Amino acid sequence: MNDKISQDTINKALWAACDTFRGTISADTYKDFILTMLFLKYISDVWQDHYDEYKKQYGDAPELIEAMMANERFVLPKSASFYALYERRHEPGNGERIDQALHAIEEANGTKLKDAGKSVFRDISFNTDRLGEEKQKNTILRQLLEDFAGQDLNLKPSRVGTLDVIGNAYEYLIKNFAASGGQKAGEFYTPPEVSDLIAELLDPQPGDTICDPACGSGSLLMKCGRKIVSGHDSRNYALFGQEAIGSTWSLAKMNMFLHGKTTIKSSGAIPFVTRSCSIKMAT
Repeated sequence: MNDKISQDTINKALWAACDTFRGTISADTYKDFILTMLFLKYISDVWQDHYDEYKKQYGDAPELIEAMMANERFVLPKSASFYALYERRHEPGNGERIDQALHAIEEANGTKLKDAGKSVFRDISFNTDRLGEEKQKNTILRQLLEDFAGQDLNLKPSRVGTLDVIGNAYEYLIKNFAASGGQKAGEFYTPPEVSDLIAELLDPQPGDTICDPACGSGSLLMKCGRKIVSGHDSRNYALFGQEAIGSTWSLAKMNMFLHGKTTIKSSGAIPFVTRSCSIKMAT
C-alpha cells in the first residue's frame, strides 16, 4: 500500500489544528505556537524515522546506532521529542514541559538555532497565561499535541518524500496567517504577487549568491531559489538573509531549516549586506 501523503492533506490538517486556539487568542499570537509545533514535530519524525532505519540495519549494535544518530543534521534529546511530550499530555504541566523541550533542543544544537546572542525560541513560551488559567492551558496544549499526533501530520521522510513538502507546509501557514494579520503581516511576509514579480525581474542564475538584509520570514529568498531550480534544474545557489525583529527572525530561521537552508542572521544593523553577493534585494 502506498502510504505517501499529499501536500494538500498536510496543509488542511495544519490549518485545522488552529481550531484549538481560535476563540481563545488571536491568530497573530497562536501562529507562533502552530509554527513552532510543526518544527518540533518534523524534527522528531525525522529523528524517529532515521533511528528506525538504523535499528533495522544495526539492531544488535546499539553503540553503532548511537554513533550514527550523533551525525544527524539535527540533535534531538530524548526528553525533548514530540513523542515524549505526547506521552505525558494528560499530566499537568504541558506548557512547562514544552518550553523545557525547546530550550533543550536549542542547547543541543548550538549555532544552528542561535545567532548574536539570540535563540529561535526565545520569544515563544507555551507556558503563558495568554492560554488561560493552568487547567485550561493544559487542556488546550493537550489538544494541540493530539492534533499533531494524527496520521495526517505523520511527517516522517519515508512518508512525505521530499523536504519541500514540509517547507511548503510552513510557508502555507505563514501565508494564511499573513492574510488574517492585517498591516502587521508586512513585518514577516511578502505577498506572492510581489515576490513573484521581484524574482522575475532579478532573474537569478545558477551560481548566484542571493542576499536579503530585511528578509522577514525568508519567503522572497526561497522564491528566488525555487526560480533557479525550476528554470535551470540547478540547486547551485546560496541564500543569505538578515532580520532585525526577533520573532520574525525565528520564523525565517525555522523556514530556512525546513527548506534545507540555514543562513539567516539576527541583526539590527546593515553591515551584513556588505558580504559578497551577486544579488541584493529588500522589500
